[in-house]
Amino acid sequence: MRKQMTPVDLLTLTHKELEMAKLVIQTQVYENYGSESKPHWKAKGGEAYVVPNFTRFNDVQAFVDGITEVRVDDPFYQEYIVDWFVATDDYLTEFERQQLEFDGKITYPAKELVVVA
Repeated sequence: MRKQMTPVDLLTLTHKELEMAKLVIQTQVYENYGSESKPHWKAKGGEAYVVPNFTRFNDVQAFVDGITEVRVDDPFYQEYIVDWFVATDDYLTEFERQQLEFDGKITYPAKELVVVA
């Protein structure tokens, strides 16, 4: 299982492996514990999202920049993309790996994004 692939890794993959790649997106969440006029923002973790069957390797950054489904910016809650990488289809997020280790199964898989081109 690969954690993440570098551009060099992508060049070494077979056509079949490329067809089975996924884009992994990590976000950061902030919550406002103050008010709109006097905000007090606290970082509150984040989410891992996956785009299955990812194939847009030539313009990954542009693809990620165009994703609006995970970005939220309101007076009391914000969520932003902080990292992304392409991984093989068998990649598991840290939370999924922990579930397998401690529970023997994945009850809460990473959220899948379906992005229409």
